Formats: sequence, structure tokens, C-alpha cells
Amino acid sequence: METLLVTHAACFDHETPPGHPECPDRLRAVLGALEAEEFALLQRVEAPRASVEAIERVHPPIHVETIMNGAPVEGFRRVDADTALSPGSVEAALRAAGAVTFAVDEVMAGRVRNAFCAIRPPGHHAEPDQAMGFCLFNNVAIGALHAREAHGLTRIAVVDFDVHHGNGTQASFETDPNLFYASTHQWPLYPGTGRASEHGLGNILNKTLPPGAGSTEFREAFTDAILPALEQFQPEFLFISAGFDAHAADPLANLRLTEDDYAWVTTELVQLANTFCNGRVVSTLEGGYDLAALASSARAHVRALQLAA
Repeated sequence: METLLVTHAACFDHETPPGHPECPDRLRAVLGALEAEEFALLQRVEAPRASVEAIERVHPPIHVETIMNGAPVEGFRRVDADTALSPGSVEAALRAAGAVTFAVDEVMAGRVRNAFCAIRPPGHHAEPDQAMGFCLFNNVAIGALHAREAHGLTRIAVVDFDVHHGNGTQASFETDPNLFYASTHQWPLYPGTGRASEHGLGNILNKTLPPGAGSTEFREAFTDAILPALEQFQPEFLFISAGFDAHAADPLANLRLTEDDYAWVTTELVQLANTFCNGRVVSTLEGGYDLAALASSARAHVRALQLAA
């Protein structure tokens, strides 16, 4: 079976203020990298809109209504200091969340082995009742609860290797023992959550990395802690919050990962998924703000997904 690439042109229409790092060129860089001949066998589909029902499994109706009705006719409307709505933001956010729920359906139906959702805005900072950190809806959490509610699964895991802690995903998961969240991230750094002492109900695993940490520390966090914890949890579906801003070239943080590290961790996670959940993996784009590094890292990530498909 093949790997699925889910995206939508509407994700380009979520505009951000001039000079903002989370810009449409990020998605252009990723999709441009995936036009290479080695990705000719990718199944490519346009993302549908997520249903309000799917979004409201994570976000209360008042939050969903605030976002859905909050886009300006022109210009920008600030959600917080880092996050803004533009005229195209609502459609982009619906397609971004819809990409993940659609990918879940395709993987569960056995039509593809795994999937990568090339989308924006990203999602892992969006808390149930608060958009923040460039994120409006929490795409990966929406996908996880869709996998459970629509397909009858019980144990859902999200692994997040973005350089910033996914505070929104943790907030959505930490009181449910059947949802597992593991994150590697630089510490200290925005958003200030993700301490190693934060365990939820034993279903939260945060592996903090100091500024300057690189391949050795990153791989040890997985081999010594995250992969064994996943083996113990035995997920029925595995999601990846694929942020590539821990790359050495990224301007927003100070970790030292390379494309080889992203290929390695993807391979390790897919192999684990092959053991416990019939290879069911959906990955979704989070951060990554150096365009060249983002493109090459996404290429390494999707190549590793394909090799396992």
C-alpha cells in the first residue's frame, strides 16, 4: 500500500502579518520538495473540510464559534500576540483539520498504509478553549478523537518532535488514560509548558532537551524513554506532530537536528506502528521556519513513511 499526501490550496490563503515566520511560503516549500521524482507514487488528494462535530470533540462550541466568525473582511484580527486571523483563515483551518480526519479514514479503510498532511495553520499549541502560538484548531487532537469516535479505537498515541512543546495536545489528552502524548522539545522555550514532571495520568511523557542539544540527545530520548513507553501503551493508531524547527538551521530555537534525525525517528515510529497497529500512522505538519531546512526535512520524513508503506 502507498503513502497518502493530503493538502489543500486553501491553506495558502491563511495570511499572516508581514515578516511572520508562519507564512504560506512554508507550505510551498514542503509541497515543492514533494514534487521530486522519488515521490511520484504518493497518492495526492485535496483535504475536505472538517465537520463542526469533529472539531467540537476537542474544542467547546464557544471557541469554535469564535474562530468561525472571527475572520476579518480584510487585514488581520489578532487572537494573541503571535496569532492572527485573515480573510482566508477559517477555510484554511477547516481544511487543515479535515485533512487529518480524512487521512484517518483512508488509513482505517486500508486504502493507504500511512499519510502525511501538508497543511497550515499548524495545530499543536491550540488548547481546547484558546487559539495560540500560530494555531487555531488542534488538528492532531481532532484527528485522534475522530479515530476513536468514528472507528471505535481505544488507545491513541501522538508523538510530537516539534522544537516547541505541544501544550494544546497535552491539555486535550492529560485527563484521559487512553490517550498518550510524548514530546521532545527544547527547554526552556515557548510556550513554557512541557516540564519533565508533567505526567498527566501517567499518559504524558515530556523529554526536554537543552539548547544546543543535537542528534545524540534526541535519539537517546526516543530509544531510552519514548519508544519503550509506546511499546508499553500499545497504541491502536499513531499520530505524529511533525514539526521540523528543531533543525540546526531553524531561526526560532537552538537545537541541532538534521534531516537524518527526522528520517531515523520516522522509521523508528513506523516500525513500532507496524508491530502494534498494523502500520497505521498519520503525520501532520507543525513547525519549521527555515524554508530550505523545512523542505529537506519534510522530504526525509515522507521518504521514510513511503519506505514503510
